[in-house]
Amino acid sequence: MEQKDFEVYKKQLFEKIWNDLDPLEEEIENNEALPYDKLMPLLREMNAFGLRIPTEYGGLGLSVSQYIEVLAEFSKIQGGIRVVVHVHNSMGSALSRLGNEKQKKEILPGCAEGTKSVAFALTEPDHGTGLDLGTIAVRDGDDYIINGRKHLITNSDFATHFIVFAKTKGGNSEDSVTAILVERDTPGFTIEALPETMGCKGGEHGLLTFTDVRVPVENLLGEEGKGVYQLEEALEVSRLYIAATSLGTAERAFELSLDFAKKRKTFGKAIGQRQAIQRYIAEMGIDIYALRNMIKDAAEKWDRGQRIPAEASMCKQFGLEAVGRVTDRALLVHGGIGYTRKHPIERLYRDARLNWLEEGPPTIQYMVAAREFLSGYRWEE
Repeated sequence: MEQKDFEVYKKQLFEKIWNDLDPLEEEIENNEALPYDKLMPLLREMNAFGLRIPTEYGGLGLSVSQYIEVLAEFSKIQGGIRVVVHVHNSMGSALSRLGNEKQKKEILPGCAEGTKSVAFALTEPDHGTGLDLGTIAVRDGDDYIINGRKHLITNSDFATHFIVFAKTKGGNSEDSVTAILVERDTPGFTIEALPETMGCKGGEHGLLTFTDVRVPVENLLGEEGKGVYQLEEALEVSRLYIAATSLGTAERAFELSLDFAKKRKTFGKAIGQRQAIQRYIAEMGIDIYALRNMIKDAAEKWDRGQRIPAEASMCKQFGLEAVGRVTDRALLVHGGIGYTRKHPIERLYRDARLNWLEEGPPTIQYMVAAREFLSGYRWEE
């Protein structure tokens, strides 16, 4: 989207986010469920399902630099809503890169309008990820037969298609993992709800079971055995999205803390005039400023066609550390009242903790960044 058109769209979208979506927070937090009857029509009206879908398939085709601005704003309101928008757009974008033309024409227009959705089926309850997967896909003529389990699969309550990563060869060779599209109503494929999460309430993170699930070979995404490479690329940009989520949550906590520090008075003056609170405010600003510019640099590189393996992992890692520190200090600024649901700080504090886990924990981010540097990778200015 041209930048001038994006600025107009962004202004209208942000107004709708705060006028139409933010008021849903109390209902979602109370019920621990997303009111899809209200939410989905609003998101469709905002074109929020087509943010990262290419224009040739009916989407808005936002660049990564544009999209992270939008995602950061969604991350200031109730977290379950952000998760729906983030995962839907991430997987739609992934399909636009990995899928063949037939797959894209059949699925992406529906994704853009919000009648179809793709979920990411990678994490398993009994195994690790990548080469340690336990889900198996065996070739049988013109079909694959899939057996295994996945869990914590976001948007599993309404996704119409799942990108399933499975082993198609024995052992742990680099060519043993394959990505396959599985439709929701395929026989032998069942979905169960898992317990509600600490934060980002309302979204579903289900348990998927594949029992002799037969899908046609034409559902293959890309080439057989290329799943590890596809996974690395998909996670690369998605880690940048998680960093943008951290940024938005941190910015909202900062805004609320500034307002509270100006209004809250003790011993006859605003607490913002006290040195201890000023230090908290300054530390929050430092983290946000640093994270904002890290993300901007990485997003611009991706939009220029560069790979950003180290940058994405560093942004994701610094983002989760920064939003953790910012929400910690926001709670200290608000004091005891911030620990109650009277203020959004309590909810932002919980929502931010999901960022530690999405797209890999800290150990993975350190490993990826170090591996890239030790192998000779250098970022370009």
